[in-house]
Amino acid sequence: MTLKRENVLIEALPYIREFYNSVMVIKVGGHAMVDPQVMSDIVQDIVLLRYVGIHPIIVHGGGPEITQKMERMGKKPEFVGGLRITDDETLEIARMVLVGNINTEIVSLIGRHGGKGVGLSGKDGRMIIAKKKPSQRVIIESVEHEVDLGWVGDTEIINPDILNIVIKEGYIPVISPIATDVNGKALNLNADTIAGDIAAALGAKKLVLMTDVPGLLRDMKDVSSRISRVTVEEIEHLVEEGIISGGMIPKLRGAATAVMSGVEKVHIINGSVSHSILLELFTDSGIGTMVFRS
Repeated sequence: MTLKRENVLIEALPYIREFYNSVMVIKVGGHAMVDPQVMSDIVQDIVLLRYVGIHPIIVHGGGPEITQKMERMGKKPEFVGGLRITDDETLEIARMVLVGNINTEIVSLIGRHGGKGVGLSGKDGRMIIAKKKPSQRVIIESVEHEVDLGWVGDTEIINPDILNIVIKEGYIPVISPIATDVNGKALNLNADTIAGDIAAALGAKKLVLMTDVPGLLRDMKDVSSRISRVTVEEIEHLVEEGIISGGMIPKLRGAATAVMSGVEKVHIINGSVSHSILLELFTDSGIGTMVFRS
């Protein structure tokens, strides 16, 4: 049954009241980012959040765009455990795509929809200090190998000062997942992970992670197998069972870290569904997977 428009607004009211003046970190990524109309709809939703008194922060990835750029340049992407192996050339491509292309486009879209966006990376204001990720042990054809991911980083310190300044002035920060180590060396970070780190550092009410599927699925081929609610205590068991795999591993682990660090709830949603942010946050049923502490 289709809800009348006034009923939709009434259903949203208690959520708007609950979330007023709170910080929400929204990680935008996946293949929705290569569809201009979907990206525009996402940004429109985020600007609406700002106008109803919420303080949204956008963290964006750019995996499909980086892969496309690498392939056009004749370079084959390689992944281990959902993380991209990043040599010098790959890092330069990632910086060009993330900071030079995607970040500026999102800021422009915010302006087009009546908001005020400001583009940042983890390097700005020393927002994110990272360290090089250690080698990863992986099983290839029943043999264990140790793989160096290259210039891929883990967060060491989040300094939220610059975010607090721009939020106070009514801007929507747009953050690229490029940071530096203590010596100023650039590192590529997983956008899902740093979205969780930033949400925890700011005590965010919500962390929203966008993906290309309707949340966590027990069977990747069956969209009706969506797990609507999962506790942080269940996540590692689901990794061991193979239900959480590939790029969902850092996504769910980042969600767990955020919840254990003080973020109230994390929502994993399909970014390609029109107005998925509003449907997840402002309706009783939601459309994705919610991660919480039991």
